[in-house]
Amino acid sequence: MLKIIFYLKAGKFNKSGESPIYARISYKKQSITMVVGKSILKERWRFTDNLRSILKLEKEKVIKNTLNLFLLGMEKKFNEIFKIDQDFSLQLLKDEFKGETAVKEDYVSIIEIMNRHNEFFKRKVDARERSKASFQKYERAKDLLITFMTKQYGIQDISLLEVTSVYFYNLELFLKYDSRFKGKTGIENNSVVKYMRIHKTACKYSVRMGVIDKDPFSVYNTRKSNFSDVLTCYQCI
Repeated sequence: MLKIIFYLKAGKFNKSGESPIYARISYKKQSITMVVGKSILKERWRFTDNLRSILKLEKEKVIKNTLNLFLLGMEKKFNEIFKIDQDFSLQLLKDEFKGETAVKEDYVSIIEIMNRHNEFFKRKVDARERSKASFQKYERAKDLLITFMTKQYGIQDISLLEVTSVYFYNLELFLKYDSRFKGKTGIENNSVVKYMRIHKTACKYSVRMGVIDKDPFSVYNTRKSNFSDVLTCYQCI
C-alpha cells in the first residue's frame, strides 16, 4: 500500500539555517517526492528522532501537527483514487492532493470537469491501459459541448450550477439535428446517448474525486432509446 517517509534534503537551507522537510511517497514500484512546507534545523530533526520523540518546543509541535495532517490528507486522497483505479500514477495523486483545496464547486465549469477527466484518461492511454481511440471520443465529446454552447448561448463554458434539465434538452437537440462532423449533419440517437454517457462519466469522476458533490447529468436517463421517451423524462422533472 501507500508508504510515506519524511526526510530533510541534504544541502538545502533557508536563511535561518533550517532544512526543508520533504515527503517521499511510495506505491508499488513508483516513488515521488513532495515539499511539506515546513523547515527545521538538522540538529533538532536528529535530536527529536525525526519529530517522533516527545516534543517540548512549540514550533516543533506545530511542524509535527502539519506532518500528521499531511499524512491524513494524503491517505484520504489515496483511498479515493484507489476506489476508481488501483493502478494510478503517483503523479496523479500528487496533483490531486495539491489541488484539493483550490477547487470550489461554485466555480467549477462543465469544460473544467471534462478536462479534469480527460487528463486522467490520457494517463491511462499513456500507460497503454486504454486506447487512443477512446481518448479521442472523450475529446470529441468535450468539443461538441463547446460548439453547442457557442451556438446556443454565445459562450464556450458554463458553471455547473447553471446546468439544468433545459440545458440537457437543448444539448440533445443540437447533437441530433445541428452538430456537424466530417461534412455530416446530426448524430444518430444511439450515438447521442453514448456522448451523454461520456459527459456523465466525466462528472462522476469529479464526484469521486471530491471536486463536486453531485453529478448534474444524473437527471438525464441514458437508457432511453428514443427522443419521445427522453422528452417525457424532462417534462417530469
